[in-house]
Amino acid sequence: MAGVSRDPDAADTPASDTVGDHTSDAGDATASAPSADGPAPGTAPRPSNERGEGSVRVVGTAHVSEASVREVEETVAEEDPDIVAVELDEGRYRQMKGETPDDLEPGDLLRGNTVFQFLAYWMLSYVQTRMGDRFDIEPGAELLAAVETAEDLGISVALVDRDIQTTIQRFWARLSLIEKLRMVGALAFGVTDPRVAGITFGLLVGVLLGPAIGLFGGAVGITDAVLTRVGVGALAGVVAGYLGYRAASLSVGGGDADGSGGATTLGAGAIVAVAVAAAVTVTGAGVDSVAGLLSGTLVRAAGSLALGLVAGLFVGALAAVAIGALDLAPDDDADDLEGFDPDDLTDTDVVTAMMEEFREFSPGGAEALIDERDAYIAHQLVGLRNEGYDVVAVVGAGHRAGIESYLATPESLPPMDSLVGQADSGGIPWGKIAAFGISAAFIAFFVLLAMAGVRNEQLLTLFAAWFLINGAFAAGLAKLAGARWRSAGVGGAVAWMTSVNPLLAPGWFTGYMELRHLTVNVSDIGTLNELLSDESRPIRDIFSDMLDVPLFRLIVVVAATNVGSIIASLLFAAYVVPVFAGSLDASITDLMIQGARESARIVWGAVA
Repeated sequence: MAGVSRDPDAADTPASDTVGDHTSDAGDATASAPSADGPAPGTAPRPSNERGEGSVRVVGTAHVSEASVREVEETVAEEDPDIVAVELDEGRYRQMKGETPDDLEPGDLLRGNTVFQFLAYWMLSYVQTRMGDRFDIEPGAELLAAVETAEDLGISVALVDRDIQTTIQRFWARLSLIEKLRMVGALAFGVTDPRVAGITFGLLVGVLLGPAIGLFGGAVGITDAVLTRVGVGALAGVVAGYLGYRAASLSVGGGDADGSGGATTLGAGAIVAVAVAAAVTVTGAGVDSVAGLLSGTLVRAAGSLALGLVAGLFVGALAAVAIGALDLAPDDDADDLEGFDPDDLTDTDVVTAMMEEFREFSPGGAEALIDERDAYIAHQLVGLRNEGYDVVAVVGAGHRAGIESYLATPESLPPMDSLVGQADSGGIPWGKIAAFGISAAFIAFFVLLAMAGVRNEQLLTLFAAWFLINGAFAAGLAKLAGARWRSAGVGGAVAWMTSVNPLLAPGWFTGYMELRHLTVNVSDIGTLNELLSDESRPIRDIFSDMLDVPLFRLIVVVAATNVGSIIASLLFAAYVVPVFAGSLDASITDLMIQGARESARIVWGAVA
């Protein structure tokens, strides 16, 4: 825990100034008690009591309640404690005090699942911000009131919460896959209309389904002739749609201020594209001529992607209709909150019900967000109490019961070592197993073909195709997402390697390059929340402004690069490998079996 020196004459003391170490008898907790009435930095205020005779009063608050602010101010003034302990870590304290948050470390941001952890933190922050807007109070105002009241009275402030990044990492690690998907879905519904979320989901499904159609479509009657006709229709539709969009843009003259003009031009282009694609596909007009001018593989790839997108959009539309019909999306209408009093959030029965509901949603998540922090904060408070300090602790109402239980029986506190550091998700690491399996399969594919006598130039050609397709798609989508050319190029250059090792990702490399030109810090999340809270602007304009926020742009660029590599890998398996197989004297399966036999013969001869 970090401590902050605060007295009326030293209000500008930085949050990082800590003084005094206090070790809890209940564990290894360390609490830094800041100076009170102007002692020199690095010294603690003198306890009011003998060692072991201190006291702790816990004030449970609602983070969006005006009444909680008043209660905190009155309690601190009445109790006049040695220390006011608040449910904050150093980073959140500095942000609350208006100081510029620290820039995020690139390694921390891009390593492993950290991007997803930031998404989880963003969702939690977004929900709290929306509630604060609804009740016209800044989230965490009662914590700021506790700090400012302590400063006015010359009382020390102790920051007793666990570092937010540790909490979010442990929270994300404890969520199951289904819980993570539900959380991302909740964020999507909170950001946009369920219909938009459904269509977006459909597009993602379609992009992944397209290569599968090219690979297995023959089993359900989707022949090369069908793919060729659909592919030519899709390409013709794209060209016609672009021309229609440009023509509509000229006639509208840039669009209206509310963005309706832009929507009109996009709509016109989409209508023209669909009409032309459907006409060419149904009538077959010009299919043979166009197909003769283009690569057959390219045309069939376009056809399978088009069919995949159509199927995905259909699935997305059904999902959107079902969500609306079944009322599964979160309802954001203000009327639903008319009868809700935020002060009820400090009522024991209400808080207990909310905590139990969250535990039903995610037992592991509740443990990381609630139980572990209860124990962590209690460790700090027990340490201060044992030193003889009188403490007023200001915490969220959901933590009050757990903290007071630990204060009453400090011997029940879990060891501090179990509350800090990285958390493992537990169970069998299927992701890592699959990653190593994919890498081993890729290496074995080339090795066995080489052992079977496939010529080196053929293998080099196949590898070159793998390199180029992965590079083109990864770099192309990164650039479309707003990456600089150099960043997109780096991501594309390593995509061939990272796509065979899912423990790596080309987006990480693109992200590192982007961070040479972007300054990303936690205040970006507040900026994103402000943009999303503006319900008067079109989604398209809000999204455009969000891309100007460094954190969001970085996440989008990283994700787009990775998606591009995934699509390229599927296309390679669906189209390039079959073309390569046609140039061989035997089937790939027979050659790999032959290569395995030859490898076994060589190994047996070496060990026999």
